[in-house]
Amino acid sequence: MEKHITHHIFIGILAWFIALPVGLRAQKPVDRDTIIAAAREIIKETTYCALITLDAEGQPQVRTMNPFPANDEFVTWFATARKSRKVMEIKNNPRVNVYYADHVNAKGYVTITGTAEVIDDKALLLKMKRDYWEDIKGWQDHFVLIRIVPKSMDVINYRRHVTNDPETLRAPSISF
Repeated sequence: MEKHITHHIFIGILAWFIALPVGLRAQKPVDRDTIIAAAREIIKETTYCALITLDAEGQPQVRTMNPFPANDEFVTWFATARKSRKVMEIKNNPRVNVYYADHVNAKGYVTITGTAEVIDDKALLLKMKRDYWEDIKGWQDHFVLIRIVPKSMDVINYRRHVTNDPETLRAPSISF
């Protein structure tokens, strides 16, 4: 009888575990190279991202941005109007987040926490020029660049099984 009850308990626990969403099951620790590869995949497949700055009152401000392709160190670049609120906010407080996600296809997300700098360099702007800027009158005088140097990065990538910690629900993270 005891063996029979133990067997039923085991089957019940196994069924419960199988029914759990993959993200809530115990995960093996994820190494840095896997996190980086998972992040590159999400970033490469995401056209737009969110840039989060802090305004003068410390309130987060979120806007959709079209980033330049990320480099090997995950330094993120944007172009924006030199008189934009985000430029003023970055000059007042350079702490930012960049958020890449594809919620339609539920692939995962990448959050980069870093320090932003406004770069007013026309030669560099010309090198980074996008074709569609030609339609913007005086774009060379209108735009500045924003460079974000990462401090840390959180990554969820379901395809690569890079998922939340089952107890804390924290995403795998690396520091730079």
